[in-house]
Parts: sequence; C-alpha cells; structure tokens
Amino acid sequence: MPDLRLEQDCEGLVAGIDEVGRGPWAGPVVAAAVILDPASLPDDLTGTIDDSKKLSAAKREDIAARLCHCARIGIGAATISEIGTLNILGATFRAMERAVTALGIVPDMALVDGNRAPALCCPVRTVIKGDSISLSIAAASIVAKVTRDRIMTRLAIRYPDFGWERNAGYGTAQHRAALERVGVTPHHRKTYAPIAALLNARY
Repeated sequence: MPDLRLEQDCEGLVAGIDEVGRGPWAGPVVAAAVILDPASLPDDLTGTIDDSKKLSAAKREDIAARLCHCARIGIGAATISEIGTLNILGATFRAMERAVTALGIVPDMALVDGNRAPALCCPVRTVIKGDSISLSIAAASIVAKVTRDRIMTRLAIRYPDFGWERNAGYGTAQHRAALERVGVTPHHRKTYAPIAALLNARY
C-alpha cells in the first residue's frame, strides 16, 4: 500500500502527480496534482487510497469526493489536437503542467509517477510505480481516473455506439466494431495506429 514516506523525506509542500489516458484510442489525456494535508487526512481514508487500477469505480468516486476536504487538487488535460501535435508523451507533460498550475500554489517538490520528468515550475522527482508507493501520487491517480471517466461518460451520450462509458476509449471489441460501422469521430486520436489505418483504408 502507498504511504507518506516519500513525502516526508521532502521539505515543504509536496504534490503527487499522475496521469490517465495514454493508451485509449479516443478522448483527452488527463493529469492530476494532489497535495495532501496529513493533519486533516482521516486514518480510514489513508488506508483506502491506492493505485486507481486496483479500486472499483464506486470506491474511486468516494475517495475523490473525500479528498476535496483534505487535499489541494489541480487537474489538467491535453486535447486530441495536442496529442496529435505533441505526441502522447508531450501531451501528457502538458496536462501535468496544467494540473500543477491549477493547484494555485507552487509546490516545493513534485513526485511524478513514471521515469520521465516533465518541465514543471518546481523540482521534480520521478517515482517508478509511484501510485503503489506514494500516497499523494495514488491520490492523483484516483482523481485523474475519476475525472477522465466522467469526460468519457459524457461523450458516450453523444456517441453511444462506442461504449465509452464502459471502455473509456480503450480499444475494446465494441469500440473497434463501432469504428468499422460508424467511422471516426472528432474525439478519436488520428495519429494512433488503429485509427490511422482505418482512415487510410477509407480515404
């Protein structure tokens, strides 16, 4: 389970940063930055926060709602156009930059999940598998996942064939079948190989 040991090794305000949505065929990439307040963090919440992939959707929603009362949260996203222009890594870094800006304060340190460091307004420490190690990174993974899932659920109302409310834009069988039947939407990542191949075949 993640804990606060990495945060306690740093001085000052520490933001955990994580992203969601690098792999899907559709939708934005979303990042969250979270600064936890240990003094107001309930013990039961501390014991519940984990890598978002290990939690149910209902549990993620509950944790995200509770974090609003004991953490400073910033959320950033990068658009389909930016993913196409910057590539997915560049777009991910752009989303992280926006998430830190949205905090409204400059952290003294950012703990970033992964092994690549974005250029932020503060020092950065990368943490491989950080959402399983750092409580603030795990919290950020939950907030980012909840935010992006909500975006894809709203888009699913406009584009019901793709099942985005269930697959969040990932390349499931339903998503692939809908692409063949309905075609590419403005929210698809046209530089991604499956989408590019379909476009080339049609046009």
